[in-house]
Amino acid sequence: MRIIAVDDERLALSDIEWAIRGALPEAELFCFDDPFAALEYVRDNKTDIAYLDVRMPEMNGLELAKKLIEAQSDINIIFSTGHNEYALDAFSVHASDYLLKPVTAKAITESLEHLRTPVVKTANKLQVKCFGNFDVFAEGKPLHFPRQKAKELFAYLIHKRGTSCTTKEIGEVLYGKNEFIATIDKQIQTQISAMMKVLNEAGAEGLIVRKRNSLAVDIKKVDCDYYNYLNRIPETVNSYMGEYMSNYKWADTNIEYLNTIFANRK
Repeated sequence: MRIIAVDDERLALSDIEWAIRGALPEAELFCFDDPFAALEYVRDNKTDIAYLDVRMPEMNGLELAKKLIEAQSDINIIFSTGHNEYALDAFSVHASDYLLKPVTAKAITESLEHLRTPVVKTANKLQVKCFGNFDVFAEGKPLHFPRQKAKELFAYLIHKRGTSCTTKEIGEVLYGKNEFIATIDKQIQTQISAMMKVLNEAGAEGLIVRKRNSLAVDIKKVDCDYYNYLNRIPETVNSYMGEYMSNYKWADTNIEYLNTIFANRK
């Protein structure tokens, strides 16, 4: 289950975050103090429930709710506010519930009983860690790649963020630009097969998009610190500490780009 919480008041946002985590510790929760950032996130990421404050500058909760529904028609809207006079307006946008602050874990749990669109449980996404050394986790446990080149191949596909990579390009990354010859193709196919086996056994079928002589990763099917950082997810702003896929030399070319983003966010 993926949830967003939006409130321009930091203290109130912390309160509802605490309540949601208390009621739903297994949920993916993303908190925003900027409604525009929340809207941008939902446009790119399937979201089950949005807990929204009503009174916010520039874009209030009612306006945000309408835009979220335009972006994703089956999203569940639940308002959290210190004022009860907006209840009628809230239900005019088909809100599932209307909670008065301070919101408690009990209130969060009860609000789930009123969802207009039931949440369908889906398989957990793989968690991909790019900052520092590259690693992959399934349900909190690290994935073991018997072949290190297979893990490096997956790292490169993650690095490319959904862009298709040709077999030749993969060969140059894994074995060196000047060494790509026909005999290496068999080795590449071996690494691809090894990578696919690990991912499929972890329940990540469909993560890799295969076409003739090319591969790509479906970026919506992973939870990746690098992607979250680029998407300006608030809780990941300070996750980058100057290291990116440190176990792979080819990844160094991305450091300057990430350093520029980091400097602009400080």
